[in-house]
Amino acid sequence: MTNIAICGANGKMGKNVNAVIESREDCKTIAGIDIFTKQYADFPIVETPDKLPEKPDVIIDFSNPASLDGLLEYCLSTGTALVVASTGYSDEQIQQIKNAAQQIPVFFTFNMSLGINLLVELAKKAASILGDRFDIEIVEKHHNQKIDAPSGTAIMLANAINETLDNSKNYVYDRHSRRQKRDKNEIGISSIRGGTIVGEHDVIFAGNDEVITLSHSAFSKRVFAEGSVNAAIFLKDQKPGLYDMSKLI
Repeated sequence: MTNIAICGANGKMGKNVNAVIESREDCKTIAGIDIFTKQYADFPIVETPDKLPEKPDVIIDFSNPASLDGLLEYCLSTGTALVVASTGYSDEQIQQIKNAAQQIPVFFTFNMSLGINLLVELAKKAASILGDRFDIEIVEKHHNQKIDAPSGTAIMLANAINETLDNSKNYVYDRHSRRQKRDKNEIGISSIRGGTIVGEHDVIFAGNDEVITLSHSAFSKRVFAEGSVNAAIFLKDQKPGLYDMSKLI
């Protein structure tokens, strides 16, 4: 049995995570962490990690980057494993996460969907075959309440492709002020925000007289919740280190 605490428990993703946990027999929600402490299930919700009534095996974080310092402080002091599932972290915060993984097990990925992580692998394979003969563009679409842009997943896709191509590409996020032809060493990244789009990502390889598009669409937040719970159960028995979805795939 894996005892889990959910950070961001009163948010939409937090409630989805708890719903997934309730549907399983190999894990249990023992507490939540949220500035809104209204209780909606049979576990307590506290404002900060240091107020947790008991130590969980793993904390799943679907809150926001502002919670990171308190989470890392608690997890490092108690030896608690951490699944980092929020997005929008700065480079400095990502380094904090990597530093913490030297002492505790940390699962960190920009997207908890198994399908998205398969898309990453397919995009890497396509880039290795097509090389510099195709222009690469990434288009991501999300709901109108999403704050960060481009999405962490779009950056993850771009980084994976760029690493495959020996980090030879530059990222271009906005073209409206660029009065010039497209440079072949660019990866264009475009963001769309509207309605209730859960998450859509297209990786476009555009060549001479042909276009290859790799796509993923999420129709429910539950796919991300499922991935985070799988990650938590996996992480419980791991040694300190930084883990990602490739370990589950």
